[in-house]
Amino acid sequence: MRGIWRPRTFVFLYFIFSTGGILWLIVNYDSFCAESAKHASHKHPYLMHVINEDYKAKQMELVKIEKRLKEERKILQNVVVNLRQQYPQARDSIMDHLNVLNASLPTIYAITPTHTRPVQKAELTRISQTFLHVRNFHWIVVEDSNTKTSLVTVFLKKSGMKYTHLNCRTPEPHRMGENDPNWLKPRGVEQRNTAIDWLLENVDANKNPGVVYFADDDNTYDLRIFEEMRYTEKVSMWPVGLVGGQMYESPRVDRNGKVIGWNVGWQPQRPFPMDMAGFAINLKLLQEKSYAKFSPKAKRGYLESSLLVNLVKMEDLEPKANMCTQIYVWHTRTEKPKLKYEVKDSDIPMEV
Repeated sequence: MRGIWRPRTFVFLYFIFSTGGILWLIVNYDSFCAESAKHASHKHPYLMHVINEDYKAKQMELVKIEKRLKEERKILQNVVVNLRQQYPQARDSIMDHLNVLNASLPTIYAITPTHTRPVQKAELTRISQTFLHVRNFHWIVVEDSNTKTSLVTVFLKKSGMKYTHLNCRTPEPHRMGENDPNWLKPRGVEQRNTAIDWLLENVDANKNPGVVYFADDDNTYDLRIFEEMRYTEKVSMWPVGLVGGQMYESPRVDRNGKVIGWNVGWQPQRPFPMDMAGFAINLKLLQEKSYAKFSPKAKRGYLESSLLVNLVKMEDLEPKANMCTQIYVWHTRTEKPKLKYEVKDSDIPMEV
């Protein structure tokens, strides 16, 4: 009997009981704290009042700090925009720092077809001033020409943006005549497809996630539309103002947040009766379905559908802009200028 109760046995039992006690405390810690707080609230109501007030004060302070950080970020963003405009030669260095700050953000690849015309530089300038304020933004500008023009080349170099400059001339059978109505033939088809091919060849969506948006140079963009589209999983959609003979066109969304139809007046039977400015596509989806392209033979109004039918079904669509109740992009058009007279009494070459 004496051999059983050796010192080693007492140490072992002590270890077992003490360990069990600690485990019991760990398992019952939450309930123990809750019970203690409940007891303290009954026994020391003033103490609990002080604790609650202190907690509320800390919460308010955190809200103020978060608001101040957002304001300071906007100020910093404006400073960066100004630097990028004033010192285009420093663009790469500035973009490297921005990419470090925004490394976790998917990149927005905005594809803009453009062609030579009197208002070309004015429209590129207008939308670039908007794009400059968008984080992790890569502008792909595709000229409808056999070669890259000097005007667009110089403009992009001075823009302060991260960009890719491409060119692809529309084949003659598909080219618009000078006096043709803008709806006669699909426009920008080859240019958009050229940009898609460039993305498929040069960007790995698994390593560098992104979203693709077809941003025509005659549209007007609210900055909020870019943050709406940034985390698109497949294809996201939203309303577009001043298009299709209506004040706006929009997907119709049910109470469950699913797209169930379209609020359009012109040819609503189209598979996806939406304007080019009304959707964005996850780059990974485009790479998975690399055969999906815009069709140069698409009928009037079917150009968008010619791409989207190869990518998604209606149930896959992701409504944005507060369930398609807000308008953040407008299909505006610049009036064609009436140029009646030559500029006289000036030998200064002026690029307009």
